[in-house]
Amino acid sequence: MNTSATSLTATGYPRTWQRYTMGQRLLRFALYLVVVAAIVQALRSVEVIPEFLYDAPEQMGDLLSRMWPIDWAYYPDGVHAALMETLHIATLGTILSVILAVPVGLLAANNLTPNRLINQLARLILVSSRSVNSLVWALLFIAIFGPGALAGTLAIAFRSIGFVGKLVGEAIEEAQRGPVEALTATGASSSAVLWYGYWPQIRPAFWSIVLLRWDINVRESAVLGLVGAGGIGMALDTALNLFQWDRVALVLAAIFAVVIVAEVIITQARKRIL
Repeated sequence: MNTSATSLTATGYPRTWQRYTMGQRLLRFALYLVVVAAIVQALRSVEVIPEFLYDAPEQMGDLLSRMWPIDWAYYPDGVHAALMETLHIATLGTILSVILAVPVGLLAANNLTPNRLINQLARLILVSSRSVNSLVWALLFIAIFGPGALAGTLAIAFRSIGFVGKLVGEAIEEAQRGPVEALTATGASSSAVLWYGYWPQIRPAFWSIVLLRWDINVRESAVLGLVGAGGIGMALDTALNLFQWDRVALVLAAIFAVVIVAEVIITQARKRIL
C-alpha cells in the first residue's frame, strides 16, 4: 500500500502527504497515554464528596436568595472608599512595577546585555517575580509593613515586575537592527541608541504592556484585602465573616462593574493612543 500521495496546493505547488512513521506513532501514543494518566491521577487526588455535589444546587439557591435584594444603601459608607483604594493600589503598583521592571528588562535582553552572567541574573529576577502569587507577596509584605494598602501596593508591584520586564525585554530583542546600527556607526552614546534606536520601535508594545498589566492588577488588587492588604477585598472579607450576604452581593457587583469599566478604558486607550 502506498504511504504517500501527491496533490496540488492553492498556489499550484505539489503537496505530499505521508503517513506517520512507526516512531512517530509510538511517540504520539505515549503522549496521549501520559495525558490520560495525568487526568486520571488528578481526578483521584481531588477527593470529591458526592453528598456535597448532590446538595450543591440547593445550597446555591439558598445563597442567592440571601444575597437578594442587594443592599445598595451600604455603598457610600462601606464600599466606595475601599473601591477607590483598590484602584489606587492597582495604579501605584503598576507605576512602581514599571520603574523597577524596565531596567531588569533591559538587562534581560540579549542584544543589549552581552554579559551572560548579568543576563541570566536578570532573567532569574523576572522568573522569581512571576513564580510568586500576588497573595503570597501580600502576606510577605504584611509581615514586614503590617496590614494595609502599602502591603497591597508592593505586592502588586513585585508581582508585576516579571510580567512587564519579560515582555519589555522580548520587545527589545525583536527590534530591527537597522536604526540601531546606523546610530552606532555615527558614534552615538548608549543612551542615545536606546532612546532613538530602540524606544521608537518598542513604544507601542510598551504602552500595550503597561495598559494590560494595569487591567490585570485591578482584578488582582480586588482580592488582596482577603489577606489584609487593603482595598475592597477587606470589605468583602468583613461581609463574609459577618454573613451579611446582601452586602457580599454589593461588593461583588462593585468589583464586576470596576472590571468592566477598566476593560472599556483599556480598549478605548489602545484604539485612540496606540
